[in-house]
Amino acid sequence: MLLQPLHEPAADRAGVQLLLLRDDLNHPELPGNKWRKLTYNLREAQRLGHSTLLTFGGAYSNHLAAVAAAGRLTGLQTVGVVRGEELRNQPLNSTLARARQDGMRLHFLDRATYRRKHQPEVLAALLQELGPAYVLPEGGSNALALPGCAELVPELLTLTDFDTLCVACGTGGTLAGLLVGLGGQREALGIAALKGADFLRTDINALTQQAAGRVYSNWTLRTDYHGGGYARLTPELRRFVQAFQQRHGVLLDPIYTSKMLMGILDLLAQGHFRRGSTVVAIHTGGLQAWAGFGGV
Repeated sequence: MLLQPLHEPAADRAGVQLLLLRDDLNHPELPGNKWRKLTYNLREAQRLGHSTLLTFGGAYSNHLAAVAAAGRLTGLQTVGVVRGEELRNQPLNSTLARARQDGMRLHFLDRATYRRKHQPEVLAALLQELGPAYVLPEGGSNALALPGCAELVPELLTLTDFDTLCVACGTGGTLAGLLVGLGGQREALGIAALKGADFLRTDINALTQQAAGRVYSNWTLRTDYHGGGYARLTPELRRFVQAFQQRHGVLLDPIYTSKMLMGILDLLAQGHFRRGSTVVAIHTGGLQAWAGFGGV
């Protein structure tokens, strides 16, 4: 686990120590939060005797790529239900092509049905068509995803004490796991990567209630740094990523961590964090997504 100081003018002016936790380096093939969210789910799938994992995602989903890689590494078969039936007859993008290379069977679903994927009748029809499988939700966020993410907190505390732990949010599972790991101590800040993400507050509370039997109050969610919506890469955000890499030698992903760091620097400029405090931002990986944007 590598903890990298970020010497940023906004942090210096605010009197805040800003650190970047390089969780993107935690696994050679499943870096970042994906391995953490999958670990206990993989154990449960094998305990229940499943030979196949079935999960959901969009065309550039880090989660689909991670599940496909996990299947290859563990010997489990994988099925990816992809949002957008129109993609069926198009050339595969880099994410889906890599997933298929890793052995994932791709099943394209029209967008209207995809929105109802969690309804029992829709899921039952998919399993009847595609065969029995251990079902992972989109983004991998369920109660079993939380223990793996929670383990990050004691690992981090062996390196440094801190006041606020920051993470980007897609489905909210990683933040929910961090809250379990924090156990009500210190603060957590989630920065949503998608537009209209107010619903995540309810989802995160439901996950922690399910996994730990309680709802936590030591966290906030910012929904104003989505940059136009999920997987939207504005010219401003691209320039930010390029400049950040030049300053710190670290490449951020275009969907999650880049938006989080841009948000943190803006919040530092606004005086959001207490002077004298230590803020740790988590790099959760996801660099494979750059192929879908034509590179940095």
